[in-house]
Amino acid sequence: MASNKMWCTVALGFLLPFSFAHTDFFTSIGHMTDLINTEKDLVISLKDYIKAEESKLEQIKKWAEKLDKLTDTATKDPEGFLGHPVNAFKLMKRLNTEWGELESLVLKDMSDGFISNMTIQRQFFPNDEDQTGAAKALLRLQDTYNLDTDTLSRGNLPGVKHKSFLTAEDCFELGKIAYTEADYYHTELWMEQALKQLDEGEVSSADKVYILDYLSYAVYQQGDLSKAMMLTKRLLELDPEHQRANGNMKYFEYIMAKEKEANKSSTDAEDQTEKETEFKKKDYLPERRKYEMLCRGEGLKMTPRRQKRLFCRYYDGNRNPRYILGPVKQEDEWDKPRIVRFLDIISDEEIETVKELAKPRLSRATVHDPETGKLTTAHYRVSKSAWLSGYESPVVSRINTRIQDLTGLDVSTAEELQVANYGVGGQYEPHFDFARANEPDAFKELGTGNRIATWLFYMSDVSAGGATVFPEVGASVWPRKGTAVFWYNLFPSGEGDYSTRHAACPVLVGNKWVSNKWLHERGQEFRRPCTLSELE
Repeated sequence: MASNKMWCTVALGFLLPFSFAHTDFFTSIGHMTDLINTEKDLVISLKDYIKAEESKLEQIKKWAEKLDKLTDTATKDPEGFLGHPVNAFKLMKRLNTEWGELESLVLKDMSDGFISNMTIQRQFFPNDEDQTGAAKALLRLQDTYNLDTDTLSRGNLPGVKHKSFLTAEDCFELGKIAYTEADYYHTELWMEQALKQLDEGEVSSADKVYILDYLSYAVYQQGDLSKAMMLTKRLLELDPEHQRANGNMKYFEYIMAKEKEANKSSTDAEDQTEKETEFKKKDYLPERRKYEMLCRGEGLKMTPRRQKRLFCRYYDGNRNPRYILGPVKQEDEWDKPRIVRFLDIISDEEIETVKELAKPRLSRATVHDPETGKLTTAHYRVSKSAWLSGYESPVVSRINTRIQDLTGLDVSTAEELQVANYGVGGQYEPHFDFARANEPDAFKELGTGNRIATWLFYMSDVSAGGATVFPEVGASVWPRKGTAVFWYNLFPSGEGDYSTRHAACPVLVGNKWVSNKWLHERGQEFRRPCTLSELE
């Protein structure tokens, strides 16, 4: 689409800054940056302890020096550091698991300074849910962006500022988390990666016997009996007395013998039916696959002929007095549905103000449950959000006025400005902004009708991933800091435009901040009147 764009001319105390209990750290990079400072504080405290008992704590000293260097790098650019999903996962893992192991190791001879600091800080640490959430995010990124395990493990991701890698133990941990979710596909991938890194000579506490035990079972669950047998044989070479492996081996041999018998009676007709079914599977593109392709920049459906109809222009808000002498830059992003982008529409200073107002109140983003009509968290929306009113800040009030001027719609019936920050692998899977016919009470409590339109500010650039995609029409809109996109969710008739179904792609590398305004039907009767045709 670029061809049609023609613009030529600090130190932290013992307590965290926010006094909140655990609140899904992994769902917001903005909140995870506080953990960087927390971890740095713990390192400082730990180094003080080492000075007191250095002769007894050589092993702990090595750990502290490694963490000291890491946190020094991280605190210089917390958001950039956590923008690398591997760094985010490892932060969850360190604070949830490894610091606890360290505490147990040194508790016996520990000085009061370190243990008291650790005790206070632990109540604010990530928990198992955070570590699992961060791990699932890595698996989600792997699938969405077609990343092989070696690429992800080596940290070879586009646009990274702080390269990081996964150890064999980290890979083993990812495989175990996938296993507990009965996700045998990813269990196999990450157990194989752990095994590969050990075979290459990596020194690790990960045990090949344990890895092969998980791996062989995961492979068996996916129906590859011969490979499961081969892996079990390798396990028995390392541990001939392994009880479960010996039992599995006998079972695999029994099943293999039965399958050979059954295969003799299979016919060519069955093989042909299988091939036809496989062809149909390949020919059919479900929404999930279209969504992931668009996230990668593939599958766009804008033809050159349609693209030529997209323009950029100076826009005065239909001769709005505030913009006649200083019109704004506007670009067409898509034709049907019509999506327009406004450039340089929010300043860096305004962005920072909005972020600072939102940060203390960020909480796990929710969705409307169509069955209950209530707000609830969902696995398909991984972010944190906050709501800002116009009366609490002149900046927010000014932003609201700007939206009204440029859309021509009344913002007095709109929802408050929603600010969202996406966590590691943060996403919002395909959804509608408007309420469908089967959700008549979705916005009943507001009393302002359905969501007629969406205005979306991009408040950060994203190094990789994070696009807003429309699977129904094959459109991808990429984040550009300081810009905003706008589209109508309803036709003039009031019927929902189903082509506006959209999604926020997972953030592969970087930190994504957005804010949006949902405008409602009430108050727009004379601003966007119905047409004479019911079909429009």
